[in-house]
Amino acid sequence: MTLMQKFLGASAVLALSAGAAAAEPALIFDLGGKFDKSFNEAAFNGAQRWAEETGGTFREIELTSEAQREQALRRFAESGANPVITTGFAFATPIEAVAPDYPDTKFVNIDGFIADIPANVRMISFSEHEGSYLVGMLAAEASESGTLGFIGGMDIPLIRHFACGYAQGAKAVNPDVQVIANFTGTTPAAWNDPVKGSELTKAQISQGADVVYAAAGGTGVGVLQTAADEGIYSVGVDSNQNHLHPGSVLTSMLKRVDVAVYDSMMAGADIETGVAVVLGLAEDGVGYAVDENNESLLSEDMIASVEDAKSKIISGELEVASYYATDSCPALDF
Repeated sequence: MTLMQKFLGASAVLALSAGAAAAEPALIFDLGGKFDKSFNEAAFNGAQRWAEETGGTFREIELTSEAQREQALRRFAESGANPVITTGFAFATPIEAVAPDYPDTKFVNIDGFIADIPANVRMISFSEHEGSYLVGMLAAEASESGTLGFIGGMDIPLIRHFACGYAQGAKAVNPDVQVIANFTGTTPAAWNDPVKGSELTKAQISQGADVVYAAAGGTGVGVLQTAADEGIYSVGVDSNQNHLHPGSVLTSMLKRVDVAVYDSMMAGADIETGVAVVLGLAEDGVGYAVDENNESLLSEDMIASVEDAKSKIISGELEVASYYATDSCPALDF
């Protein structure tokens, strides 16, 4: 067995080697798998859209451990992939280390942060607090108990950013609303633990929560399932998850990871790098989902109220406080 096989496994070697002669884009999924029905799957959908529209092909790999991050980046770069697109904040550090060694390769990271961005790296992040504000408003409107739940995956600033926006939106509708926030864990395993998500949902229901927002990757599948089983509403995240439990998922906070991946692949090796891009409501980078699976749950007044808030956020008339700014939230105590 080669060293590369030891690090990545035989199937990953095939994925990295396929089409090595062509400058194809590559997509590296974060832990949790590409079919997590949330963050990673949104990235995959964006890549699939690009492939269908252009007839092109892309290389991909699903990681199974933290140790594979840098190896995957190096092997894709060495095999000629361009750009190399990564999903998840945890790729920021490996990219910062790897990118200078491959100046002719463009790297894209979605959700991470690098203070001094290398010339061949593009960082893409989202104003999750803005989209979460809108679904927080809808949750408060739909709640009969006046108690809402939030279940995050790994306890990191990014997920607290979601929770902070959610609580602000809820309190804009009902200043007396209570928001219970829990996190699944402090390691990457927190993104793929639906059983733990289910347990936390039941615990929040026992405290009165009748709408629970899950920002937890694959763990959220357990949250949405339990909410449906227990007869309360849930709020999905990243991808449109309304279809998973029609009539139970109140809405989904859309984080357009699919658009970020699609646009990156469309730009190809000509993608602008050395920059950080933030996609918010104004850029249609975040939002909320309304379709045949949940439209009966949202009244015209609810939609009108949220659309008004959306317009005010875009114009600057309404500012949603960012958790990143102060490591605190005016509407929620962590």
